[in-house]
Amino acid sequence: MPGLVHVIDDDVCFLTAMERRLKYAGYGVATYVSSQHFLDRLPSESVPSCVLLDVQMPGLDGPAVQSRLSEVGSTLPIIFLTGHPDTPDHGADHQAGANDFLTKPVSSDELLRAIERAIALHEVTFGRKRKLDMVRDRIATLTPREREVFELVIRGDTNKQAARALGCTERTVKSASPQGDGENTGPIAGGTCVPCRAGRRLGRCVR
Repeated sequence: MPGLVHVIDDDVCFLTAMERRLKYAGYGVATYVSSQHFLDRLPSESVPSCVLLDVQMPGLDGPAVQSRLSEVGSTLPIIFLTGHPDTPDHGADHQAGANDFLTKPVSSDELLRAIERAIALHEVTFGRKRKLDMVRDRIATLTPREREVFELVIRGDTNKQAARALGCTERTVKSASPQGDGENTGPIAGGTCVPCRAGRRLGRCVR
């Protein structure tokens, strides 16, 4: 199975036709007759997926669903569908994170290319999120003293600089290092040090 597509549209006939088309192409499909129906059953992101979302629907419209997903930290890419190509929010939706914007009726080739791109993107973004969550979990286990040292390490301080900032000796800093090896670069799961993983969040490695 190449991935899962969540289709949200208030047109039942469209949902049925889209489900048939996507299943024929080999995708798993979940359909929702309203935005609230989707949000009430917010799917797991463990399977490579994307959302095919109608822009204009009763109740919560497409951009509102996009905002809700952003609020909960979802990495699901969104492909907007509209029957109104002159929709004024088209550009804003793209800038806010929509992966694609298609106009109904959409050809099978164009639709499947957009879905393929979106699902490939989800595999990357969800993988990054999962790794970041692992790092956050590990950071949460640090003692208060280790956290003080760690914050100085990811800032780029040497042991000597960290000791001066904390008013202690370098030996104390080394012993309080989250990895305990004196250089703050010990391995964690996956063979990468905690400072480096966290440093990447800041846009740099701190080793």
